[in-house]
Amino acid sequence: MIQWQDLHHSDLTVHSLYALLKLRCEVFVVEQTCPYQDIDGDDLVGENRHILGWRENELVAYARILKSEDEFEPVVIGRVIISGKARGEKLGYQLMEKTLEACQKQWPNKALYLGAQAHLQSFYGHFGFVPVTEVYDEDGIPHVGMAREGESLAIVSELVY
Repeated sequence: MIQWQDLHHSDLTVHSLYALLKLRCEVFVVEQTCPYQDIDGDDLVGENRHILGWRENELVAYARILKSEDEFEPVVIGRVIISGKARGEKLGYQLMEKTLEACQKQWPNKALYLGAQAHLQSFYGHFGFVPVTEVYDEDGIPHVGMAREGESLAIVSELVY
């Protein structure tokens, strides 16, 4: 069973911050052989939030939510990740549901945006996200900008084009 946390960055403990940075490094840098600066200055600022899924005191699911101080900018979901030890269990669906619940609770009328790895378009499509950019290269991996369908889609499309 997964224990979920939706935490403002100020509520992160040293243990949870270490666990999320470790998991992101294991997957995004080592597993995907993509050396990049993961610690980008966005983890501990503003209203940004972290969704953490723990099983037996081990972090197995994580997502980061970035809220710009600019009220016209969309809320950005990123760093969506499932530990290699927990893949194939449909945890990605639970993680996105928890992430979207947090967005709805904190910012119910905000547009939502994410930069998805291109091969995951149908996964994010399950949650109402549609492509709003062409496929682009990010650190050697094809990505596509996606936004939630509905009235917020036009706002996000204007911002990314």
